[in-house]
Amino acid sequence: VQLQACGGGLVQAGGCLRLSCAASGHTLSNYGVGWFRQAPGKEREFVAAIRRTGGSTYYADSVKGRFTTSRDNDKNTVYLQMYSLKPDDTAVYYCAATRQWLISTVSSQSSAYDYWGQGTEVTVSS
Repeated sequence: VQLQACGGGLVQAGGCLRLSCAASGHTLSNYGVGWFRQAPGKEREFVAAIRRTGGSTYYADSVKGRFTTSRDNDKNTVYLQMYSLKPDDTAVYYCAATRQWLISTVSSQSSAYDYWGQGTEVTVSS
């Protein structure tokens, strides 16, 4: 599965962005999708995830209430809508896909994901 994340950019604190993760070569509806981010000098961290059916979503505590992940299987795309962005959200954001059935304890583990996109950079200015 080839994944491509896009939609990053520069935004002021309090602003919003929508990231997209598109798949080619495979039907993304067969995969759970996670979002991770890595800030400069920090380890990669879990942000959000959505089951392949879209029935369940999972979020890191740091983004709950501000970020929403959703999917449009007709478009073979998963989205991460980000609101009320903070400077601490500045990072490169990656989407990843897995055939595993996502549950809360699995969704946040990067090792659960087999395929990764190239990342899109989000910069939030104060």
